[in-house]
Amino acid sequence: MNKVGIFFGPEGGATEKIAKMVQKEFGSDNADLIPIKGKKAEDIDRYINIIFGSSTLNNEIWNSDRRVKPDWDVFRPELDKINYKGKVFALYGLGDHISYARFFVDSMGIIAKRMLDNNAKIVGSCDAKDYKFEQSEAFIEGRFIGLPIDEEFESEKSPERVKRWVSDIKSNFV
Repeated sequence: MNKVGIFFGPEGGATEKIAKMVQKEFGSDNADLIPIKGKKAEDIDRYINIIFGSSTLNNEIWNSDRRVKPDWDVFRPELDKINYKGKVFALYGLGDHISYARFFVDSMGIIAKRMLDNNAKIVGSCDAKDYKFEQSEAFIEGRFIGLPIDEEFESEKSPERVKRWVSDIKSNFV
């Protein structure tokens, strides 16, 4: 299997924590951790196996007078510039299924839909039976397009969810 590029954002929080869990499952020699902030499509094009990790906005951002554009919002136009041919993608998204049950892991779905519009091959969808939520942009064709994580209220489930998910996507990576 080729080396995996794990692109995540924002840095320093739960999204990075999960990126490190994912890297551990692949082995640190087999996967690079790369913050998405400041990256371009060319940075993605260096990899064949790619994981995108994002978080949905939290209460502090929604209610802030000093809202800044999150890392993925800045990167989003680059999604149309990636060379998707021959690449395999997987996504994980963080969200709060209680406070934001109507927006659970929405950013993962927003990113995925843009990628699907560009004919990306996305693997690692997850059954929704283990999750409670009302709506989600990431719930596509009866499944989550990637791995949903709630570090706010279900952090104890994250290690096992990551382990199962990585085991699944490994068999789809080249």
